[in-house]
Amino acid sequence: MLRRLQLLLETIYDARSGHDVQQFLLTRRQLPQERRRLAIDEELVLVDDGRDAFLGVFIDAAVLRRLARRDPLRELNSANIADFWTALEGVSHFSYLMWNAGHDRGVSQLELELQAEVDKYIASWWLLRAQNPGYFPRELRRLLFERTTLAAGLTAPRRHMYAAASRYAARFCANLEAVLSSDRPALRHTAVAALRRFYRLGNLHKLRHIDLLWGGAARC
Repeated sequence: MLRRLQLLLETIYDARSGHDVQQFLLTRRQLPQERRRLAIDEELVLVDDGRDAFLGVFIDAAVLRRLARRDPLRELNSANIADFWTALEGVSHFSYLMWNAGHDRGVSQLELELQAEVDKYIASWWLLRAQNPGYFPRELRRLLFERTTLAAGLTAPRRHMYAAASRYAARFCANLEAVLSSDRPALRHTAVAALRRFYRLGNLHKLRHIDLLWGGAARC
């Protein structure tokens, strides 16, 4: 499942990370001891075993089992979309971090979260249109950006960061939505090109790009 999600994202953006997310998947037992009990359903984790430090992706086994039973790549629906977003977020963080590392670029937490929010929207739209070509999922943006809530217990700075990432992603996706919905292949190609350019922008350039799309009105 995770390899297929990684292939979906890397195909959309034409950006191969060069690493297989499945090989970096951690079980709960492999998490640092202090994280095991507190781990959320999805995390990108730096593990230090005393000899080496390495990056790992944790996605709760229950999420993966449910996705194996209800494969979103065959049919994305209300029964599996929450788990799909959980797994996709982990894959998004991993692929984006590895792609940037391969280009000697650092990545901020805000940038990771912003790109993951865009990825959840775009991958969902991509699948829903592929599975039902006549369907335009106009409620998707509201479901993802307006009806989701932040986890309890976050510190104020982290709540601010997640809220900013969601707000910027919602504005970027709203700008693309009309073009994505077009039946004209040339316009859809324009949308894909815009997505690929956005993926390659650094943190501040992403925010400035969205500010420009919204006439300078958007601010963290």
